Amino acid sequence: METTETTQTGSTPFPNIPPVIESNDSEYRDTGVPSTVAIAGHPLHPLSVIFPIAFLAAALGSDIGYWLTGDFFWARASLWLIGLGLGGGILASAIGLSDFVKIERVRKRTAGWTHLILNVSILVLSLVNFLLRLGDAESRIVPWGLLISLVVGTLTSASGWFGAELSYRHKIGVVGGGSRRYP
Repeated sequence: METTETTQTGSTPFPNIPPVIESNDSEYRDTGVPSTVAIAGHPLHPLSVIFPIAFLAAALGSDIGYWLTGDFFWARASLWLIGLGLGGGILASAIGLSDFVKIERVRKRTAGWTHLILNVSILVLSLVNFLLRLGDAESRIVPWGLLISLVVGTLTSASGWFGAELSYRHKIGVVGGGSRRYP
């Protein structure tokens, strides 16, 4: 089943999924706004988020593994995964922040602000989770570490949705010659 429709002129396909927050039809027809941090036109922010997301999701999995088995391996794995997710998340946030600061279209969109706030929350909670476990990786997993990992996982999913809204619905951080101003 086809998931796109075309405008009346038939020029540009656009998603038929209703926007969660907002939409601007003119953004479907423009060429998009390139990222401010790119190599050969390829935006780096989408690449930089892959590992932090994977590490933080795996930390939730290893917390559940510890909760079910009590095996110290899972506690140590969670500490490392959270630390790596936090470090990678800081790098990804620096790249994303460059786009947020330099591209006006991002700041004009509620999805841009929501994505930013969710990511800052994820980093703060991950730092708290990491510091909570640093001295004693095992004793603090249940219940607080597990709860924080669950909240981080949920926020990461929501943030990913809004990041995709920015890329696919508002054409930010794509290959294109559009203006960094709105629209």
